[in-house]
Amino acid sequence: MSNFRGIWIALVTPLRANEVDFAALEKLVKKLLEEGVAGFVVCGTTGEAAALSKAEQLAVLDAVLAWVAPDKVVMGLSGYNLRELLAFQAEIQRRNIAGLLVPAPCYIRPSQAGIEAFFNTVADAASVPLIVYDIPYRTGVRIERETLRRIVRHPRIAAVKDCSGDSETTMALIQDGHAQVLAGEDLQIFNNLCLGGAGAISASAHVHTHLYVRMLRQVDSSDWAAARGTFYQLLPWIRMAFAEPNPAVVKAALQLQGLMTDELREPMQPCTQPTRDKLLAVLALPGAL
Repeated sequence: MSNFRGIWIALVTPLRANEVDFAALEKLVKKLLEEGVAGFVVCGTTGEAAALSKAEQLAVLDAVLAWVAPDKVVMGLSGYNLRELLAFQAEIQRRNIAGLLVPAPCYIRPSQAGIEAFFNTVADAASVPLIVYDIPYRTGVRIERETLRRIVRHPRIAAVKDCSGDSETTMALIQDGHAQVLAGEDLQIFNNLCLGGAGAISASAHVHTHLYVRMLRQVDSSDWAAARGTFYQLLPWIRMAFAEPNPAVVKAALQLQGLMTDELREPMQPCTQPTRDKLLAVLALPGAL
């Protein structure tokens, strides 16, 4: 089974004048690599993939692959037109990558049997491992626990990005051991690690990345008190990072660090000034971050 253990970054897509800012992307990726991340998920939710054309998504993927080892790059793959999805999957798989992050099809709200058939079809067509992206508040459909437990038995499905909000499902998946479980809700990273999960695919870990990596290493060393302390150190920032629709606050924080603009593709909007003021206060907390 592929090993997705670690802190993976749900990578933002830097923009300038409504075009991908590849110079900023390179600067950001190289900085995050130096801070010890396990890898990157390109063109996921945080990467604003839904607002990017297929050509733009592939250009971002190819750029990241020029700077990052293939085993550290996962590509987002989503859609509800299965024929088009499979065609785009085939195009992505012409590249050497670590895996694909795939949510249930949005909007159409298929039955549980339909969801299971969807993932089996995508997995059958996969030449790389799949990570099931369980995020019902974006797809509009919940993958029920027993459905998900069956889905991850497919030999090409290696992990779950867990945004279900259901701790019983999280524990069942970890205990079953058929797939690694990565926290997709950043407030659950510490819980995930303590329960035996594999790590996280995190948007907030763009900022103070070293602390997220430190927390994972502290858990690996069974230094639970230190890991808990690191998590509480991060907690004000994690809460602030999702005060507005993601990735507005993350991009604002990266702009404050001089790494990129805070531009988002419409209809997404930049971080509002009241939130930006609070962000400055959170990042300036004495001894915190």
